[in-house]
Amino acid sequence: MLEELRIRDLGVITDATLPLGPGLSVVTGETGAGKTMVVTAVGLLLGARSDAGAVRSGAKSATAEAVLKLDAGHPALARAVEAGAEAEEFDGGAELILARRLGADGRSRAFLGGRAAPVGVLAEIGESLVVVHGQTDQIRLKGATAQRGALDKFAGESLAKTLAAYQDLYNHWKASQTELNTLRNDARDRLREAESLEAALAEIDEAAPQPGEDELLKAEAVKLANVEELRIAASTAHQALIAEDFGEAGDATTLVDAAKRTLEHVAEHDADLGAAAARLAEVGFLLNDIATELASYQAGLDSEGPERLAEIEDRRASLAKLVRKYAPTIDEVLEWAERARARFDELQDDSTRIETLEAEVARAEADLTRQAAAISKIRTKAAKDLSARVSAELKALAMADATLVINLEPTGQLGPHGADDISFLLQPHSGAPARPLGKGASGGELSRVMLAIEVVLAAVDPVPTFVFDEVDAGVGGRAAVEIGRRLAMLARHVQVLVVTHLPQVAAFADQHITVTKTSVRGADGGTATGFTSSDVRLLDGAERVRELARMLAGQEDSESAQAHAQELLDDAKLLPQRA
Repeated sequence: MLEELRIRDLGVITDATLPLGPGLSVVTGETGAGKTMVVTAVGLLLGARSDAGAVRSGAKSATAEAVLKLDAGHPALARAVEAGAEAEEFDGGAELILARRLGADGRSRAFLGGRAAPVGVLAEIGESLVVVHGQTDQIRLKGATAQRGALDKFAGESLAKTLAAYQDLYNHWKASQTELNTLRNDARDRLREAESLEAALAEIDEAAPQPGEDELLKAEAVKLANVEELRIAASTAHQALIAEDFGEAGDATTLVDAAKRTLEHVAEHDADLGAAAARLAEVGFLLNDIATELASYQAGLDSEGPERLAEIEDRRASLAKLVRKYAPTIDEVLEWAERARARFDELQDDSTRIETLEAEVARAEADLTRQAAAISKIRTKAAKDLSARVSAELKALAMADATLVINLEPTGQLGPHGADDISFLLQPHSGAPARPLGKGASGGELSRVMLAIEVVLAAVDPVPTFVFDEVDAGVGGRAAVEIGRRLAMLARHVQVLVVTHLPQVAAFADQHITVTKTSVRGADGGTATGFTSSDVRLLDGAERVRELARMLAGQEDSESAQAHAQELLDDAKLLPQRA
């Protein structure tokens, strides 16, 4: 909801703040006072094209700013935060500030939540928050998509459920079609892929590599390549540990045994030496074990000759070929082969899968055709009802012969929303051709058409705020009262802001705002060197009576005019209840 609108140096408005609220707000004032600048300001905040001519004469720039109150979960608030805006939170919602600055040089800047933002983001956010109906403004339901959406919402829950089931099946149908087309179109490529995988798997299976085999063979090859050096080292170490003849000093086991016996002779005199003797006994056992292992190691080396090394190198060459082709290590080659085997099995199943998909697509298409027919039937009934209701509203809005025509034409193909082309047309009178909304109608007539549609759709397809300009153009008397009544009806569901010159419309307002023009003469006594500005005020009860009297008779001080104005206000309180 628009909580407040601030305007500075726009048209003849120098500096004004419009306090707005829920329900119906009207803006009135004499011709030329600047009422339409309110609509212009809202348009700027919704991303409309800027016009440097709208900047007040003598000012460097014009500014329009709006304070919006939004529910916490509103998508516009989420989009604003995504764009970098800051919003002031309160219980259950947040306040968001939109601003637009228009320079006298034609340059324009937009601000969202205190941060600079592209004008396009303002338009994107404003589209879901405010709708402007005026002589030069785009109409909300001009596009086929918007018209279809409005009709579907009007049709209610029965269509919503049917359409949801249809769209789920439609998405499955399209996915199956895509997969089927891929299988058919890529058949040759998939055959080549299968042949390539088959050859690769055959090569890997023939080699039959084992996990970690490449590293094990590498270690064994290094060992065999240095077998003589290893044999000498093992033999020398073995001789040092245990040998029949190792010089005068003797081998290690002999020396350790001698030291142990020496200590054992005196162990009864000192426990520490006894413990040392026991430890030397353990060392002796350990040295004997190592010597045995070295002897076995030498025997093993003698059994692994050049033939084993050649065999290992041949195996390593086979594994290296696999590594070069498929993966950096043998373990990764085995992982690749596992994935390739699954893909090969999938490719082998193409013919079966194609048959299955063909059956799925045909079955889904038949079901979709039946569901699309059901959707068309519901839409046709809803279109007839919506057309009748809007046409009835038009008759009360001084367009007695006008009819809203809603056409449903079969598209001949299934789409995401059914198989209908939907268009809203206006037939101005019997016998005249029905034309698309926005064509063949004046600005005032179009505003009334849109008012009639919005009144009917308000309960099912609401936009938070509506702005109407020239909705009462060319009407008066009873038709003007009906326009006011319908604006009040619409304001039960949404916030409505109306620029009007009719007291019958203004009488229905929840907030009445007036724009007053002031002309200041120049030093020479003329207006050429002076200036004109406008003041904007929210009227209280007594001021409303005077303003309505002015609008009725041009005599705000006339008692009879004021009495008539009060009568309008009293009647307006009752008329909406009889809607």
